[in-house]
Amino acid sequence: MKFIKHIATSFAIIMVIGAASCKKSAVNSEPKPDPEGAPPKTWKEHWGYHHQLLNRVYFDDHLAVYYDNLMDPSVTWLNKAMSDSWAYVKKTYGDFGPDQRLFVICHRTVDTTNNLGGGHPASWHDDTHDNRNVIDNGLGSWTYPTGEQIGLPIHEIGHIVANASHGRSHEDGNLWGDSKFAEIFVYDVLLNIGRQDEASRVYYDLQNVTDDFPRAGSHWFKNWFYPIYSKYGKGQVLSKYFELKGKYETQNRDINWGEFVHFWSGAAGVNLKEQATIAFGWPDEWEQQFKKAQKDFPEVKYPY
Repeated sequence: MKFIKHIATSFAIIMVIGAASCKKSAVNSEPKPDPEGAPPKTWKEHWGYHHQLLNRVYFDDHLAVYYDNLMDPSVTWLNKAMSDSWAYVKKTYGDFGPDQRLFVICHRTVDTTNNLGGGHPASWHDDTHDNRNVIDNGLGSWTYPTGEQIGLPIHEIGHIVANASHGRSHEDGNLWGDSKFAEIFVYDVLLNIGRQDEASRVYYDLQNVTDDFPRAGSHWFKNWFYPIYSKYGKGQVLSKYFELKGKYETQNRDINWGEFVHFWSGAAGVNLKEQATIAFGWPDEWEQQFKKAQKDFPEVKYPY
């Protein structure tokens, strides 16, 4: 009987401990309240074809990540990759408005009818996206941090930089189109977030890429951006260009080719006319524009 009584007593003790443990676990499982200034837990898109209710899946001091209901919640590599990317951008290109976070929206596109594929940016100047720095991205798969899956969101960050760094609110898309600056930007960011493997892939993939603007056969990456980047300061020379534009070309207007080469020369600290000739040719019109730019913006200095 003593043996049975001992077992019963031990069992009762175990049950009490187990109940206490379960109670403690239940308490600990309750979600912690967000700290002051945290990004909202949900966000309803209200631009273009985008009307999805998004759920916040991650945030830190640099980033807030939102998924639609088709995204796989086990995809978490975006958290560190995009946080590191935006931290590098802020360090290199300066201030981006009152809310220093980047808002990353990801859609998984299962067909082509919902118009959520591809990507678009918005900067804090843009009230259509609630005055946040936003990249809105849609792909069929987000499983691996390689190729388009990591390249697309960094590409869209590049548009925010080109539009909104150093007080600007206008990109030079009239000259370099959608992706020419984004190519060197993606390459630089990948190098600076520890993705040398992907940066090397981008470099080699772009060696033979040509465009028909400003003339047929133009090698934007190989003959323009990469030589400037590699010789004259890497990320800092890219930032310097936008800094000079923001400081001296205050109208935020479309610039011409002569002004384009003038400001890049100022950023590099050398006359880039010869490099421009290699990359794009040098028609007489550009020569006149270049000389006028030197007179109109004398504060942009380099050996003439």
